[in-house]
Amino acid sequence: MVFNTGAALLDAIVLAVVSKDEEGTYGYKITQDVRKAIEVSESTLYPVLRRLQKDGCLEVYDRECGGRNRRYYKITGNGNERLTYYRKEWENYSSKITELFSGEEKI
Repeated sequence: MVFNTGAALLDAIVLAVVSKDEEGTYGYKITQDVRKAIEVSESTLYPVLRRLQKDGCLEVYDRECGGRNRRYYKITGNGNERLTYYRKEWENYSSKITELFSGEEKI
């Protein structure tokens, strides 16, 4: 993609992906789902997950899978509030950009 992805947008995308599964989801699956929207490496994504955990937006737990522990991430109430805020901001931002690109001005 030719457009840069800022930290807030990446946080919003990760929260949206994690919020889709009430039980939580694991890092590799999050990476695959985020890559449906933007190209991101695991080395970029894991610091985002840690930051969101530190900010109280995600909780982390381990679950056994195939004889190994797999780390799962689950959105918290704080994370849902932040995601709601990001969604509203995105709607406002994207509608303004779409308006500029389309050449149509809202009255």
